Amino acid sequence: MLLYGLSPRLFVVSAGNPVVTIESLEQHEALIDALMDEACWRGGGTSRQRIDTHISTVILAGDLAYKIKKPLDLGFLDFLSLEKRRLACDEELRLNRRLAPRIYLGVSAVTGSIASPAIDGPGDVIDWAVRMRRFDPDAVLSNPAIALDRALIAGLAHSVGYFHIAAEAAGPASSFGSPDAVAGPMRDNFRQIRELRGDDDSRLGTVQAWTDTALAACDAALIDRRRAGQIKECHGDLHLGNIALIDAVPVVFDAIEFNPALRWIDTVNDVAFLTMDLHHRARAELVYAFLDGYLQVTGDYAGLTLLQLYEVYRAMVRAKIAAIRCAQIDDDASRRPVEAELASYLDLADALCRPRTGAIVITHGVSGSGKSHQAARIVGELPAVRLRSDVERKRLLGIAADADATAHGAYTDDLNDRTYERLGELAAGVAAAGYIAIVDATFLRRRYRARFAELAREHDVPFAILDVDAPLDTLRQRILGRRGSAGNVSDADLQVLELQRRERDPLTAAERAVGVPVTPQTPLDIDRLRELLRR
Repeated sequence: MLLYGLSPRLFVVSAGNPVVTIESLEQHEALIDALMDEACWRGGGTSRQRIDTHISTVILAGDLAYKIKKPLDLGFLDFLSLEKRRLACDEELRLNRRLAPRIYLGVSAVTGSIASPAIDGPGDVIDWAVRMRRFDPDAVLSNPAIALDRALIAGLAHSVGYFHIAAEAAGPASSFGSPDAVAGPMRDNFRQIRELRGDDDSRLGTVQAWTDTALAACDAALIDRRRAGQIKECHGDLHLGNIALIDAVPVVFDAIEFNPALRWIDTVNDVAFLTMDLHHRARAELVYAFLDGYLQVTGDYAGLTLLQLYEVYRAMVRAKIAAIRCAQIDDDASRRPVEAELASYLDLADALCRPRTGAIVITHGVSGSGKSHQAARIVGELPAVRLRSDVERKRLLGIAADADATAHGAYTDDLNDRTYERLGELAAGVAAAGYIAIVDATFLRRRYRARFAELAREHDVPFAILDVDAPLDTLRQRILGRRGSAGNVSDADLQVLELQRRERDPLTAAERAVGVPVTPQTPLDIDRLRELLRR
């Protein structure tokens, strides 16, 4: 609960004079008002600006920003005492330096008195602040004026992917990520919204019934994720409003420091807040662009099994927050936009929990034909993610995606078989989770193609072949041009190309019936592919 108006605690200092520390919202407001005065910033602090959240106040001053926590007890956080706020500042610094070390600089003492405070000045400490590098508050990705594109999202996907790989995993004795720990907050959302709104919204019942069914179906998967070490110390609040564009690079900030249970979560739960946010912005193509890049970094395709559940949960979190805000607003005109926001998140949750049908699409073509380029184009056009043989082959070998695998025996018959077997396992899981698996490999051998067609039949999902080719001169130019280029994961050279052209098995008539031909003169017919995947 929220506690207001607590009397100040008196600390006896060595000089014998009592020090008044901040322990009420009234005192916090008085302190912020004083810090906005130019007289408090003799050594700088120009262009001051105040930004408030429900738990903190940020003062922008000069080139820096100071985040001061409000003295609140909200149940899920407790910032009432000076010591608790200091500990929370230290924790915020530790957590956010993982993703934004250039922004989070240190913890500063607020000294002096409420009426005449200073940052890291002489006198006694009356409060604490997280000291940060100042950036434009309008540069956050939630600002509609910020252009979101695939290049920006690809950079973000790589950053988040490597962050999750490095994050500490929860120990086996921890309850974080258990089925009960996951289900509790999800069910609380419905209870809390009903307490605020009543039970007259059919969407609430529909989404709750779906959530209960999904939780029961995902029980084993939740346990598997814990065993696999995917419950980690994540960000916890990974939405567009907590990502800033700084020096043209997306930087994630403001991780949850006040409640460990909200950040020690499944990595796919962390990702789901962002993908839900992009769905809410009607940018589904960026959802799949993010997932494509993120999964190539992490290899965590198994997480797709739970993504839908967590996206629905994140939409309901947003709906609950809007419901709380509605209950706090008395004026009808002011409440209407918040009501619309609440309705938009309920609509989104309802849409996100609708059934999804996966599919398996394989590519076919020699090196340099443009398979990867065409597969990347499909991602975003369709709810698809790529599985790349070059990446998964090197993952099996335990080497970096951009390393040359030739010296590691990467192209023996045995490793080829293992690579296609692994791609098949991943494709089946992706399709079963309701997504289109685009398997980016040469598939020059008929037996490999036949195995993936059989996989699609086993899982009762559509199957298609992206048949990509180009003139020989073009193939050679492409292979020579990409060797050593940034982002290239292929090891193929001209000798490999000639071997592939001699030994490939042409498509059968049955395969051509489910094929989509692509050449420099025949652009990708996405409508033809969609029709094949509707069958």
